[in-house]
Amino acid sequence: MTAGPDVNQLYQEIILDHYREKHHAGLRSPFGAEVHHVNPSCGDELTLRVHLDGETIDDVSYDAVGCSISQASTSVMTDLVIGRDVADSMALFDEFRHMMHGQGLVEPDEDRLEDGIAFAGVAQFPARVKCALLGWSALRDALVRAGAEVPDPESEM
Repeated sequence: MTAGPDVNQLYQEIILDHYREKHHAGLRSPFGAEVHHVNPSCGDELTLRVHLDGETIDDVSYDAVGCSISQASTSVMTDLVIGRDVADSMALFDEFRHMMHGQGLVEPDEDRLEDGIAFAGVAQFPARVKCALLGWSALRDALVRAGAEVPDPESEM
């Protein structure tokens, strides 16, 4: 997938908008599990809480420090998964991860990933892929700790 300059500019604006106005930021209670993840390659840090209602993700809240990509990706992820069941949320994670490991060649499903498609361009920069995946990995870990039935992730690409 090769996005034109106008699309790349739009994607950059989406990322910056989510970085400036982080959705669901700030740690909230109640929560079923809390995790802390660090990206050692760049120093991004994230504390994430998840609250389940059965198999539905009722709330995700977080506190993060780091680059705009990691924080914006976490903001987008919370919008996508809150209100969804765990299995569908993990399917979204797999779709996002596939896009991120696609080196910019994977055509994302905009209907499923919504603002998450803005990170398609980031996939062209391997050093930044871990930044974009930090929040998603933390969510998966928190869901496991909260006792959710989480499918095994695909082998790392």
